Amino acid sequence: MEYKLFEEYITLQALLKNTGILSSGGAIKGFLTENTVLFNGEDEKKRGKKIRVNDVVTLPAQNLKITVIAPTPEEMKEHQLDLEEKARVAALVKEMNKKVKKTNPIKQASKPKEAKKPVRFPGT
Repeated sequence: MEYKLFEEYITLQALLKNTGILSSGGAIKGFLTENTVLFNGEDEKKRGKKIRVNDVVTLPAQNLKITVIAPTPEEMKEHQLDLEEKARVAALVKEMNKKVKKTNPIKQASKPKEAKKPVRFPGT
């Protein structure tokens, strides 16, 4: 399996999650304890291990080999456009939320505090 790396590096935990091997990042500790994970042929137990282009992660028990490769220039450009669009949409949502807060402030009705009643025990 090949994994295209668009950043400088990815952690072992993120790689296993992004490839669908693990369903959550929290499962990595148990996974590394119970399984052999080889990083460039050597046993790796650190979930934060930085993996870069041309590194190979092997999971012998699952019969998986993940080779980290660099994306093509076209893929890199498309990825950059996707990131810019995501930032643009996030800024729009933030601005819309500000406008909604200004035009429709939520007022929380304060309830009068009730005096606490003494605790009753059965039979008294």
